[in-house]
Amino acid sequence: MMEKSSVDIFDENYSRVLERMTHAAEKAGKTADDITLLAATKTVNVDVINHAIKSGIEFIGENRVQEFLSKLPDYYPVHKHFIGHLQTNKVKDIVGRVELIHSVDSYHLAKEISKQSVKKNIISDILLEVNVGDEQSKYGFSICDISDNVEKICLLEGVKVRGLMAIPPISDTPYANKKYFDMLYKLFIDIRGQKTDNSSVDILSMGMSDDYETAIECGATMIRLGTALFGKRNYIV
Repeated sequence: MMEKSSVDIFDENYSRVLERMTHAAEKAGKTADDITLLAATKTVNVDVINHAIKSGIEFIGENRVQEFLSKLPDYYPVHKHFIGHLQTNKVKDIVGRVELIHSVDSYHLAKEISKQSVKKNIISDILLEVNVGDEQSKYGFSICDISDNVEKICLLEGVKVRGLMAIPPISDTPYANKKYFDMLYKLFIDIRGQKTDNSSVDILSMGMSDDYETAIECGATMIRLGTALFGKRNYIV
């Protein structure tokens, strides 16, 4: 029996994901068109990414700066986001090359994005990462600190806060993270209600391959899927 190609795996998974997105959105009183599907493309070959783009994927997100830069010249037209941990010394390589930086996890990082954006005379859209599970192993603002930091970051030039992003604790069951998604959604609504200058809070990026349906039901506007689309990353190219 022939091993499935990475393209075949994507095609099968993509169809399944769209069906599940539609069902989850309906449960939340929405449609699948209300949810942005972002393909997390870490370690995925550019040819496979471009096939995904031709098949309907409109948003991709990379986790590693060097990998992103190596692929950048070969992408088909697509909305490009950065979704991984970003070190301050790499900010200059990302600013101006992506439409949205998801993982702004400190005021210090936001300040560097502001500095590099001002240098390039652009406005960088950012999401603030919330450590919603208060895990020592993860980056992000604490639930208690996020509101004050939104106000501080919105005073910086060259950045616009578009919303929140989170990676909840790893779990074996899809609904185990519901309490975290509910918490983040409430925070998102509260921050959106602040109507701070230099912000346009309309994106809640939460939900990955194991829990995206729950995230959609809890109010996610954007989900980030890697394995659910591309498989375990050990397939042939």
